[in-house]
Amino acid sequence: MTRTEFDALSRGERLQLLRFVTSFAWADLEVSPAERSFIHRLVSRLHLDAAEARKVEEWIKVPPPPDDIDPTQVPHEHRQLLISVVREMLEADGDISEEERENLALLEQLTR
Repeated sequence: MTRTEFDALSRGERLQLLRFVTSFAWADLEVSPAERSFIHRLVSRLHLDAAEARKVEEWIKVPPPPDDIDPTQVPHEHRQLLISVVREMLEADGDISEEERENLALLEQLTR
């Protein structure tokens, strides 16, 4: 992920990306310390403001509602970035669960 790729995202798209990332962190029903750390670094890299960062913290504590996670709403030009960031977050703790693998495969299918 390059800085330029992140710069191309609007504020809403940045939050959408983090909504997906946090929901995937919850795939195995817990957010590991490594996943939490990855999300915090991503918040910093995306230059979210304080209110946006607080929203992400809420999602780390309680996953975003499933209705808020619709891969078809991700613009086509950002779908590969989404998949890359989600994959990187899943690899952050060195242990990709079966649930995480299945969810990533589904995301890849839905964003083709």
